[in-house]
Amino acid sequence: MRPVIAVMPLVDDERGSLWMLREAGAVPFMPALTTDAEEIRRIFDMSDGLLMTGGHDVDPRRYGEEPRFDNVVPNIMRDAMETALLRLALADDRPVFGICRGLQIINVHCGGTLYQDLPSEHPSGVEHHQKPPYDRPAHRVHVVDGTPLHDELRVDDLAVNSYHHQAIRTLGDGLEAMAVSEDGLVEAVHRPASRYCHAVQWHPEFRYRTDVASRLLFRSFVAACCPRPAGGIGPSASTPTAQCL
Repeated sequence: MRPVIAVMPLVDDERGSLWMLREAGAVPFMPALTTDAEEIRRIFDMSDGLLMTGGHDVDPRRYGEEPRFDNVVPNIMRDAMETALLRLALADDRPVFGICRGLQIINVHCGGTLYQDLPSEHPSGVEHHQKPPYDRPAHRVHVVDGTPLHDELRVDDLAVNSYHHQAIRTLGDGLEAMAVSEDGLVEAVHRPASRYCHAVQWHPEFRYRTDVASRLLFRSFVAACCPRPAGGIGPSASTPTAQCL
């Protein structure tokens, strides 16, 4: 049986943003934006895993700050919906994979903070907000030895694309860094207390057609989402194939 994965609302008219999950062996669906508790619970109950996508800035008020820059564009309703689903997923030990904003909202939910605007608060020569096309590398990250990301990709250094103006400032409680950029930003995290809670700051969805590492990230996530048999143990996060056979 293939796992069902709830994809956080992201309308994309130009690209097939769900195809990477289908190719990795999942059945993706995109629920409507909502803050209704019953709807959120039903969305969660339908899902074998959560993909936390990119998009809006996380509201700085969620980590105790006021917005300081005109380019900080949050979506209060989306923050509430995703935080509610994330809380359910962590409590139930259901797999979660975060991309860009997804990494940031996981970090904030765990008590961490963000740089609201990197050029203003963390200036560097590293290109974090690249121009199209987004399927090319923008900078490199160091992959921390001994982390799940290192075990999955088996590399110490990785070329990644980059399209963000916010990033982790202080790491959330219970999270550990899996990759760090050339200018010291945390670019990937995991939550050791969870069976599978991983997140990256870059965008593997833009590169999965041509980049092996990007495909491996989605296959690893989908493998972790495969429903576990009653009384048994399901596939581990390091399972090389995403198919639930």
